[in-house]
Amino acid sequence: MRITDMRVQVVRLPVRAVHSHGIGDMGGSTASVILRLDTDAGITGWGEAAPWVVFTGSAEANAAALDVYLRPLLLGADPFRIEALLARAERAVVHCTEAKAAMEMALFDIVGKALGAPVCTLLGGCFRDEIPLSFSVADPDFSSDLDLVAELCRQGVRLFKVKTGFAGHPADLHRLTTLRAQLPDDAELRVDYNQGMEAHDAIRRLRDVETVRPTFIEQPVPRHQLAALAAITAALDTPIMADESVFSPAEALHVAANRIADLISVKIMKSGGMLRAREVAAIAGAAGLACYGGSMFETGIASTAGAHLIAATPNISLGCEFYQPSYYLTDDLLAAPFPVRDGKVQVPTGPGLGIEVDEDKLARYAV
Repeated sequence: MRITDMRVQVVRLPVRAVHSHGIGDMGGSTASVILRLDTDAGITGWGEAAPWVVFTGSAEANAAALDVYLRPLLLGADPFRIEALLARAERAVVHCTEAKAAMEMALFDIVGKALGAPVCTLLGGCFRDEIPLSFSVADPDFSSDLDLVAELCRQGVRLFKVKTGFAGHPADLHRLTTLRAQLPDDAELRVDYNQGMEAHDAIRRLRDVETVRPTFIEQPVPRHQLAALAAITAALDTPIMADESVFSPAEALHVAANRIADLISVKIMKSGGMLRAREVAAIAGAAGLACYGGSMFETGIASTAGAHLIAATPNISLGCEFYQPSYYLTDDLLAAPFPVRDGKVQVPTGPGLGIEVDEDKLARYAV
């Protein structure tokens, strides 16, 4: 089997509300790069690069990486040679991990369809068939978020992560204490600063945050301030999660070996695909660090790939945040709704990614 055609399309999908983070806001719409690979066997594979300019990169850069630098590697290639193609991609263009993730995703989709097996089976088989869903409470209009949280609780969601570090410490504490009082007893509250704290007063403020009993506190300080992150980890009782500080397996090794954090957020878009993300999770697991299934602002295509990754990776045990297709985007690119039932993402069982892309929607949201 050989890849015969490749299409790269930037799309922009409207979102329901502004979401504020310690490093910036997302609102209006979000951009993704959709990759379609066709083969001489009549099998099509789909992938997605979902960057964020203040976190990983831009849609324009990732579209160019796919169209200009990765296209020559893919056309005429055997889609079963995933690792070989990833190695060539690393040499062809630096960074652009989202583009490499999209490439790998589409290759796995083709291979799974050719073999009649879901991607999670290709990754070692399903360890779990469903994944607890976490919703990020990030709307600056907190009252709107409270209404949505109440509805999500009725639907069975029990993991809620509050985005902090963008409105000041008193506002953070107000939102956290209010939400803690509203949540049912069996719900978990998590906190994510997205690098929004200054190191000199982080420990004092985070001790205030500990009073609401969060499951973990994520990336309080800027990604390169590893000594400060290690000091916070040592000082607090609440587990500290590294997100922006860990993109690659090498960074995971450094964080784990030096106990800079207690937990790691694993994201396909940061690591450059499912295989490298599994390496991050394996390194963390060997050091006794549990992992969380994070995401960028992804459509159902990349979210489904993330579900397959988590399904096959025991150490990604803290749930996932693939809420965007169902609760943040006003529309999705999948022909069928992204599968969430009773507050849990259902892992698809069909061949490949197990999805069908709605090409009318793809055309509608094309840039």
